[in-house]
Amino acid sequence: MLAKRNDAHFVPTLFNDLFRDWSTTNFSETNTTLPALNIKETLDEFIVDVAVPGMDKKDFKIDLDNDVLTISSEKTVNNEETKENYTRKEYSYRSFKRSFTLPQGIVNRDKIEAVYKNGELKITIPKLEEAKPKPIKLIEVK
Repeated sequence: MLAKRNDAHFVPTLFNDLFRDWSTTNFSETNTTLPALNIKETLDEFIVDVAVPGMDKKDFKIDLDNDVLTISSEKTVNNEETKENYTRKEYSYRSFKRSFTLPQGIVNRDKIEAVYKNGELKITIPKLEEAKPKPIKLIEVK
């Protein structure tokens, strides 16, 4: 018995993916507002970079509860324009929340810093001195 294959639905999906209006997807294919995020580890610290253009530093809430670092943001914009025969009201609402469990006994909780500049939120999480790798120590033979 032959099975008939119907690829007619493939073409619209391809066009939807290629020509999607990225401004309306809010950073994610799942229509959620999770921004792009990178985590980098150096010898001295962890660096979390979050791409969040169009926000202000007052829009962010960053807290550390035990070993869970939570980054959240909420922004509401209301615009109203009234002219001769019409009134136009537009509003938008964006929010996200991301949580990460920090490694125990490695990070210096008291020195975590966050800076928002040019659409990027950068969180620096320093390591404790005891957790940093130690350089090779040469022992002199006597």
